[in-house]
Amino acid sequence: MSNSTIQDLLSKQDLNFPCPGSHVLPCQPKAQGRPKAAEAEARLQELVVVAAQLFMEKGYNKVSLEMIAKQARVAVRTIYVKFGGKAGLFSAVIAAGRNHFFADMDDLDTSTRPLRDVLADFAMHFMDLVTSPVAVALHRIVIAESQSTPELAQAYYEVGPRQTREQLIRLFARPDVRAQLRDDVPLEMLAVQCLNCLMGDHMRRLLFQPDSSPPPEVLQRQLDIGLDMFLGGALRRPDTVTA
Repeated sequence: MSNSTIQDLLSKQDLNFPCPGSHVLPCQPKAQGRPKAAEAEARLQELVVVAAQLFMEKGYNKVSLEMIAKQARVAVRTIYVKFGGKAGLFSAVIAAGRNHFFADMDDLDTSTRPLRDVLADFAMHFMDLVTSPVAVALHRIVIAESQSTPELAQAYYEVGPRQTREQLIRLFARPDVRAQLRDDVPLEMLAVQCLNCLMGDHMRRLLFQPDSSPPPEVLQRQLDIGLDMFLGGALRRPDTVTA
């Protein structure tokens, strides 16, 4: 992957997200006159962006902490203190990207909209995330290197797929939502089947055919069908819905 391609993937549009644990500053260069605490925050955000760039350019195993620290202009010790090491920094890249794509979505724990509307909103944000060039590139890295580096796959799962699944489980566990769903299907299975119906074979096609992403109107139609299929099997019949 060329440097110009990496720069395209890491444009501000793709990576203008808060660093994990932050809800204030976007990834941007340090500005003069900024308080020291804010400068440190901005430096950490820059570190996450640099790490993402290097991971995608060289792969996970070929990137050293020294390489990341030098390009991000921080001490290696800073990476250990803030992220616990390379796997933790990779987790921060995944978490920050995920936070960016879900930032403007209604909170699934509190939204009062109809269930289908809530899930339709989630579906679009979810698909925007998993089909983004950055996410696809990082997914390829995990698949390619997970056998030799098990902690990489674990880090990816914990802050990516697991968080999304638990997000849906919390939604389906809400009393007002649970009353609408079949009580003979465990919450975790509901979450898994929801994601499967929404995802279809999109990720498989993107991994092996990078330019196969459908036009927005086609994707929307596919998501609508997937959501209807999920709700058709997950919702209780009208005569069994509890008050």
